[in-house]
Amino acid sequence: MEEARVSAAARIDLHAHSLKSDGRGEPALVMREAAEAGLDIVALTDHDTVAGWDEARSEAGRLGIGFVPGIELTTRVQRDTERKFTVHMLAYLPDPTDLALARALTESVENRVDRLQEITERLAEDFDISWDNVLEVLADGKVAGRPAIADAMIERGIIATREPFFDWVRPGTKYYVPNRGVPETIDSIALIRSAGGVPILAHPMARGYGPKPGEAMPRKHFLGLIEAGLAGFEVYHRDVPQHSRDWLLGLAQEFDLVVTGSSDYHGTGKPNLLGENLTTPAALQAILSQTANPHLAQLGHGE
Repeated sequence: MEEARVSAAARIDLHAHSLKSDGRGEPALVMREAAEAGLDIVALTDHDTVAGWDEARSEAGRLGIGFVPGIELTTRVQRDTERKFTVHMLAYLPDPTDLALARALTESVENRVDRLQEITERLAEDFDISWDNVLEVLADGKVAGRPAIADAMIERGIIATREPFFDWVRPGTKYYVPNRGVPETIDSIALIRSAGGVPILAHPMARGYGPKPGEAMPRKHFLGLIEAGLAGFEVYHRDVPQHSRDWLLGLAQEFDLVVTGSSDYHGTGKPNLLGENLTTPAALQAILSQTANPHLAQLGHGE
């Protein structure tokens, strides 16, 4: 099969969410919003699910824009490190029928429900919230993610917006519960590769979780990921600080890795805007050249 070509002028955003995970709009709506934002190609990368792919692909085709199917896998660094922490790994164009990948996604979703219940029980010690309240929110079709708890607290009148909730459940707080039952980060790379996909590290060292300016960067950890088959980094993201971005760009150049830029869009009313950071056509072409499933991409008019 001849490799699909990406238009040299394409405006590309490779990280967006629908309500199939923690976004606010149906997959088709996300595609319409992408077209309205002037994007030529967009990826749907819901957390630990491919449930929105078909709807998004169909709507993107109707609109004449390109669609790249992806997943944002929840992983956890647990081996050979002083501390355990969650890492999100973007998987582009993996085979959704791959048994090992499908099993990992199922286990991650099941783990998410257990985690939500434990977070809710901890919150219930201090707030008028119960698991039944959260189940009522989930019964409305929301996905089992932490925003469901936040929405239940909003409905109870405990908070007015989601933001305070996410401050309360940050690592190190009383209400924080770690992700369990998710793949080890380094193992997720092999999982994605075995499904023919391309693993890109999502917003590395974002939101202040990485070293501060002047502190030593985690080169050993990143070299391990690269040796395992990591394809690149989502460097251009609003939450990746400049000193981390500069270091990552140097590492990408050293090892000839792919560098992407994305919005991490979660819907209207959220700060991230579609197209606020873009991936170059050359970077997307590099991703396409590494996948075993190029037929899954739908590149729109430039195809």
